[in-house]
Amino acid sequence: MNLQQLRYLNEIVRQGLNISSAAEALFTSQPGISKQIKQLEEELGIEIFVRSGKRIVAITEPGKVVLSIAQRMLHDANNLKQVGQAFCAQDAGILTVAATHTQARYALPPAVKQFMGRYPKVKLGLHQGSPTQIAEQVLHGEADLCIATESLVLYEGLVTLPCYEWHHCLITPPEHPLLKENVLTLAKIAQYPIVTYDFAFSGRSKINDAFAKAGVTPDIVLSAIDADVIKTYVELGLGVGILAEIAFVPQREPHLCKINTRHLFEANTTRIAIRKNEYLRAYTYDFIELFSPHLTRKVVTDAMQCST
Repeated sequence: MNLQQLRYLNEIVRQGLNISSAAEALFTSQPGISKQIKQLEEELGIEIFVRSGKRIVAITEPGKVVLSIAQRMLHDANNLKQVGQAFCAQDAGILTVAATHTQARYALPPAVKQFMGRYPKVKLGLHQGSPTQIAEQVLHGEADLCIATESLVLYEGLVTLPCYEWHHCLITPPEHPLLKENVLTLAKIAQYPIVTYDFAFSGRSKINDAFAKAGVTPDIVLSAIDADVIKTYVELGLGVGILAEIAFVPQREPHLCKINTRHLFEANTTRIAIRKNEYLRAYTYDFIELFSPHLTRKVVTDAMQCST
């Protein structure tokens, strides 16, 4: 048994049980992977995969146990490399952060700027995607950490920590009738077409819950994955917009007006997520603290230890 066999096993599962795709991803040959998996099965005395001819169609129950152990071993092997790199070059390396558009565009820039000034030798990568996409990137080792509002707590393999709370606001074109309302209600908002986030993004579930509890059906004419699209279509007169307060910058949006809706929608919590049992470089702890000052190295370390 060797780590290469475990890598082959893991990649086959990642590629939807497609050996050809796994071979392509690992820059090797399909027969070579098949041979190594067969040798692993013979050594363990079990069948890891269910086969139909030359095709793999499922993973067996003992195979699932083997896969879980293999993934832990590959993770630990990667951690060993990280330890060596950390002590050889404490202020150099790579940090990959995955985030949703709102976080990357409006929340992250100050922390990124400070971090790059403090660690000029660290190559910082920023991936954007949906909450599901960025969580999967961390789980698969493609990103070191991810930042989002929705979904992260649903993943067993992640340690999640709260960063900050935020609220939604309403945006309208100038002189819109809602700007003259003394007491804004959900029923009054629902009288107009609404442009807001897609369901998987930026607290959309809180928006839906608020309207549902009030017994009001909103006329959502457009769902978008980022705030800039929402603002664009509100400015074009397609409707009123509901978006994260942090995404509205008055100096940059002179043709739009903001209305406070904190009394209408529940607060949202943005979270940072790290893979369980991950070895974090010192500069990763610093980045987390720059983004969310209360998440000190001790707080993060304690959370990681509790998760195990």
